[in-house]
Amino acid sequence: MMVRSLLVLIVCSLGVLSCKSPEARRPVQAASGSFIKESAERNKKIYENEKAAIQDIIDADSAHTYLASDSGFWYYYNTKQDSIAAVMPEFGDVISFTYNVKDLNGTTILSEEENGLQHYKVDQTNQDLISGIRDGVKLMKVGETVTFLFPSYKAYGYYGIENKLGTNIPVQSKITLKSIEQNQ
Repeated sequence: MMVRSLLVLIVCSLGVLSCKSPEARRPVQAASGSFIKESAERNKKIYENEKAAIQDIIDADSAHTYLASDSGFWYYYNTKQDSIAAVMPEFGDVISFTYNVKDLNGTTILSEEENGLQHYKVDQTNQDLISGIRDGVKLMKVGETVTFLFPSYKAYGYYGIENKLGTNIPVQSKITLKSIEQNQ
């Protein structure tokens, strides 16, 4: 009888204790958000330094007329197509182009031969192209060659290119648009 009473007491105790609502676990260390603020400040400084380096190149180059894009990079035409009837790539068009990548000093990082002829479906292909090139080709017409100066955030950014390009390095790229197959 005593064992039965003890068993009833244990079951009742467990029933009462299990009715307690669960408590949220608290973090061991509370984050203040300072890492994100510091990262944003660091990235602003990196961009300002890159922008100044690019501006120095533009100021020293009197042979070309540079244009600033709405996407945050600069460019000039090596070969310009003046035809008003010429079309520019739009969403869904398949384009063919060649390009190279150099650092701002002109040292080749990726040659046109290494990259080969690229086929790209505008804004639809998940291809290993930097965002600067994806934005830049949309400013071109068939037959044009354009040199772009990209800050690192429009190029290879924090990751760089293994064994070829370090982190947060602005680049230049010369692109030649070969063809546009318009989306029907």
